[in-house]
Amino acid sequence: MVKIVVIGSASMDLTVLAKRRPNAGETIFGERLILAPGGKGANQAVAAARLGAEVHLVACLGEDAYATELMHNFAANSVNCDYVVKLADQSTGTAHITLAEGDNSIIVIKGANDHVVPAIVDRAIAVIKAADLVMLQQEIPAATVNYVVNLCHELNIPVLLNPAPILTPHPETLAKASFLTPNEHEVAELFPDLELEQALRAYPNKLIVTEGKLGALFCDGTQIKRVATFSVDALDTTGAGDTFNAAFAVAMAEGQGIEPSMRFANAAAALSVTKLGAQGGMPERAAVERLLNHE
Repeated sequence: MVKIVVIGSASMDLTVLAKRRPNAGETIFGERLILAPGGKGANQAVAAARLGAEVHLVACLGEDAYATELMHNFAANSVNCDYVVKLADQSTGTAHITLAEGDNSIIVIKGANDHVVPAIVDRAIAVIKAADLVMLQQEIPAATVNYVVNLCHELNIPVLLNPAPILTPHPETLAKASFLTPNEHEVAELFPDLELEQALRAYPNKLIVTEGKLGALFCDGTQIKRVATFSVDALDTTGAGDTFNAAFAVAMAEGQGIEPSMRFANAAAALSVTKLGAQGGMPERAAVERLLNHE
């Protein structure tokens, strides 16, 4: 069983469904309220655990009811939370989502996620040193992302940086990260002076660009390759990117190689969109292997 350490955010998503958005100063009736665990770090940790990895999560929560729910969810999904810190003076991060008129509006309260600082990371140094791969996203402070990438580089531990939401990392961070996994929109902001093909060739076997139903791209050092995804009836694409990242990380940690790992990740992401919710559709390992074996 490979060992993955995820350093990132954990939040509660509060989604309101309504026929329309209220105008300023107006009160309307909504149709449904959905509370679901979220945060890119938490999502990726749960996805990796379901795919068979031993996962440690490094994160911060408040001391509130949302934290209790999130901890129960981690336990149910076999995510080790020995290095999840509860902060009495902070609220657990939340995302307030309104789904109306065919689109969404989101307000994110970072809360405790903004306190995942290097000192929190240092508490987990023993499991980081023992990890086969470390995963990062950008819903925690940029200084912490830079710190972890430098730490892993010194320790010779592969680190996957999912640069989402898009905040351009320090050039040294880009250089030292083992893998960068933006989507087709994020890569344009990450490398504003480069065309897509130029960016892929500049970071061979490192830059993985996801393109939804079109699959994912990388450069093997000689040519640019597209790894096709799988045809499914999509119900909800929320969390597909997090599933892809977790699956790619697990497969790479197992030594599968970049192209097979991308294929494994595409299969996991395809299965994830067939159910509702970011974590609701994240598949177990057996389901991914069935899809790979019966394509």
